[in-house]
Amino acid sequence: MKKSLLLFLIISFSAVVYAQGNPSIAVANPNVDGLYATPDMCAKMIRLELSKLNKYSVYDVFDMQEVYDENASYKTCLSKTCLVEFGNKLGVEYMITGSYDLLGNKIAISLKMIDVKNNQVYKSGLKEFTNQEKELQRMTEVLLKEMLDIPAGKELVEQLRFDNDIITKSNVGKVSNSGPRVGVGILTGSFYEFANRSSNQGGLDIFPAVSMIGYQLEAQYVGTNNFSALAEFILNVSGLEQGQFLPTLSILNGFRFGDAGWEFAFGPGFTLSRTLRGNFDSDNNWESENDWNNYWNSEFNYNPDSGISYSQQERDHENNPINVAKLAGMEDWMHSDGSVRLSTMFLMAFGRTFRAGALNIPVNIFYSSRKGGGIAGVNVGFNVTKSKTTIKTGL
Repeated sequence: MKKSLLLFLIISFSAVVYAQGNPSIAVANPNVDGLYATPDMCAKMIRLELSKLNKYSVYDVFDMQEVYDENASYKTCLSKTCLVEFGNKLGVEYMITGSYDLLGNKIAISLKMIDVKNNQVYKSGLKEFTNQEKELQRMTEVLLKEMLDIPAGKELVEQLRFDNDIITKSNVGKVSNSGPRVGVGILTGSFYEFANRSSNQGGLDIFPAVSMIGYQLEAQYVGTNNFSALAEFILNVSGLEQGQFLPTLSILNGFRFGDAGWEFAFGPGFTLSRTLRGNFDSDNNWESENDWNNYWNSEFNYNPDSGISYSQQERDHENNPINVAKLAGMEDWMHSDGSVRLSTMFLMAFGRTFRAGALNIPVNIFYSSRKGGGIAGVNVGFNVTKSKTTIKTGL
């Protein structure tokens, strides 16, 4: 029993000494503008972070309630004069308060610590953070540590820091239009012929206008308030509604101008196509190089049993004028039975991004050109301006 009493007295004495060793401080409700948090919530965050530092004896709201009951105006106490008076009523050595403000796309927090006895500002701090409202407590932690010359985690500071670099971070100069794309394209030239050609002659036998669905990725490499230079990557598939699978990949250099979001882009495109060497005969029937070679070999191949004899020149596959002329007139055509190869094109697009709140709607007209024809059309996309990502806390 005596040992328990002695241990209790030692612990109590240690607590008193510890409390006397740390200066007392109280937190007055800060001013809050534009944020979800209330002044009471922000005051609790300041108290919590101050308590973690183990440098002050922090008054909680219950220690302050009696003074609040006497004068409710202390709940909005922000000036130095008021804070000194409030601190004297509480009997603390320091008072702290400040402001939490949403300013455009950043959160500005300022705190000031008042030396009540000497009637002066003891410490003050101001810091701008990226707009992550759910991280107000971490922002408070960073600012308090900087005010009191305590190292704050470098990674945490970088994650919360507001970067005011106008070249790469301005919302005017940088609007990301990465997102899905849908549209329609009208085939021209050789594409038009290939689409209209009947399937028994190697064509697609479809209506020469196809749907387009894909996805665009953007990366800005130059930007100012009214201009951005972009690298754009567009993966697109056409013709699905007509039972076709026509993939293309376009790599564009884009320029976007001003608040209206006008844009011009150009660059190469790549696709897979089937081609076969041949031509159309006088009756407009398709005849491939292989078909002609088979015909020539079967027609003029010397067979002693047939009773028909051809001259060497007639049988000569490589040097006969008729055969040479026929083969020389054949070209590479798009054909469903042809071999697959990589084809290139050049794409140009012009458009504008329309905005409705956080929704961006890019609309573009384009022309994709290649030897003998191309595709002209329009596509529309959408994306939502994303909010800042909350810092992961582990779970």
